[in-house]
Amino acid sequence: MDIFGILTLIGGLALFLYGMDVMGAGLEKVSGGKLERILEKLTSNPLKGVLLGAGVTAVIQSSSATTVMVVGFVNSGIMKLSQAIGIIMGANIGTTVTSWLLSLTGIDSGNVWINLLKPSSFTPVLAMIGIVLMMTGKKSKKADVGEILLGFAVLMTGMESMSGAVKPLADVPEFTNILTMFHNPILGILVGALLTAVIQSSSASVGILQALSVTGAFTYGSVIPIILGQNIGTCVTAMISSVGANRNAKRTAFVHLYFNIIGTVLFLTLYSILNAVIHFPFANDTVGVAGIALIHSIFNIFATVVLFPFTKGLEKLAYLTLPITEEEKSKKEVQEFPLLDDRFLATPSFAIEQCHSMSIEMANLSKDSFLEAIGLLENYTQEVADDIIAKENLVDKYEDKLRAYLTKLSSQNLTYADSQNVSTLLHCITDFERISDHAANIVDSIIEMTKKELVFSKKAEEEMHVFGKAVEDILCRTMTAYTADDEELAKTVEPLEQVIDELNKAIKKRHIKRLRKGKCSIELGLVLADIVTNYERVSDHCSNIAVCLIQEQDKEVEEHDLTAHMDEEDNRKFAEQIKEYTEKYALPEK
Repeated sequence: MDIFGILTLIGGLALFLYGMDVMGAGLEKVSGGKLERILEKLTSNPLKGVLLGAGVTAVIQSSSATTVMVVGFVNSGIMKLSQAIGIIMGANIGTTVTSWLLSLTGIDSGNVWINLLKPSSFTPVLAMIGIVLMMTGKKSKKADVGEILLGFAVLMTGMESMSGAVKPLADVPEFTNILTMFHNPILGILVGALLTAVIQSSSASVGILQALSVTGAFTYGSVIPIILGQNIGTCVTAMISSVGANRNAKRTAFVHLYFNIIGTVLFLTLYSILNAVIHFPFANDTVGVAGIALIHSIFNIFATVVLFPFTKGLEKLAYLTLPITEEEKSKKEVQEFPLLDDRFLATPSFAIEQCHSMSIEMANLSKDSFLEAIGLLENYTQEVADDIIAKENLVDKYEDKLRAYLTKLSSQNLTYADSQNVSTLLHCITDFERISDHAANIVDSIIEMTKKELVFSKKAEEEMHVFGKAVEDILCRTMTAYTADDEELAKTVEPLEQVIDELNKAIKKRHIKRLRKGKCSIELGLVLADIVTNYERVSDHCSNIAVCLIQEQDKEVEEHDLTAHMDEEDNRKFAEQIKEYTEKYALPEK
């Protein structure tokens, strides 16, 4: 092989790895986090775990990605270690699909129809379709499908390029002599493990082995140890991922490692014994790309079938490696905000789902704290006041953690829809945090009233009761709409917000009149003004959240400009709702 052949090999390898990465990213975008949610909701049935693990890995084309996701699930407490074992076994089977796709490069026939199955025949067409979809379908699913097709085309082109570059090596005795070393099973396993550990993808390392097989220098006997080693090498990704995770997540990574090591030892032992007794006739035969795919599949299916009855044993082995600590026994090892796991960032759609779940918790905390603050105005207790402040501090933590996580997430390769969802979440968590701040402000005002023994007049008390009910209504509507993603309910928020604006103005005017007549003190008036201002600001934040929900369906809607995009029917409903709320929350007669 001359310098140009080496350059072609390097270029082919680069295209191969890049194509695999692009195709995998496209597949994950198209799945939209659905596959991960299926895994998340997995039951404790181990067989179902194997099937789901195989299915998900076959679709996203990466056992490493599936295993890292499972480590994240266990770390977050979403999944138990016993549930994870089945998925890990299934992931090893699912990853063999890639090697079968790559085996298409080995097709060689005089039949024109069979030759059409060769990647060199159809990848140019896929590449053209892919680039057209990507250029014409920006910010849509079409672009993601185009990314998959283009990634697959680049992957196959790289494979063909590598195969073509290494073919002349078949006539180089030195190369053949080097490969004879791989007949030593231990050395073959080490080489396979090292190669996979470096590129962190068993699918890619098997593909490289398939490309090298076109030289005709590999036999079935020499590639078996290498393929077994590749399965061990892929465990490196999960082991790295478990660094910094809790002990249960580390145990998950160890289960993956033990499964592949035990499977390798059993398979190699059985193969060696049978070969010594029977003398397999194929052991010294030259292996092709399809043969490598076959061995890869046989080993992973064998390991799963043999070890499946011993899932409990693998679990116990992991616990022997990392025994349960006293901290775990007392259940003190509680991770703060476990759903916001950095391992999920590689799957943005799923990470966004986790953020949304956390934001719902935050929304409910904000709502509860403000409703408690409204109730505190009529019945003050120090215990409730302390609880509101504690909730406000917790909401602040939620906002800090979610904002930091969403900022990390926004740097990922997001689809247009995911990018919009991140933007919506960032807007909404700001509003949730401000609502809890207003609850704390009201507590401060009520504490001031209590210390100075200030009491509202009967009229002011009645007015504040009506105002409080209106704010309670808009807050509950908004949070229910957000939690249930209910656009129709979100549309009922804005008319109520306008009624609350009018209530705010009316109460302030009435207060000024009482102040002029000497029925209210300036000091009490300032407190009342602070409270009604906080009430009105909360309704503004509810309006912001509702508009964000509506924008997800109608991108033309702008904040505080909802009415500009209404048709005649919507305007009629809007006017009716304003009338309904005005009557419902009418202030008592002066």
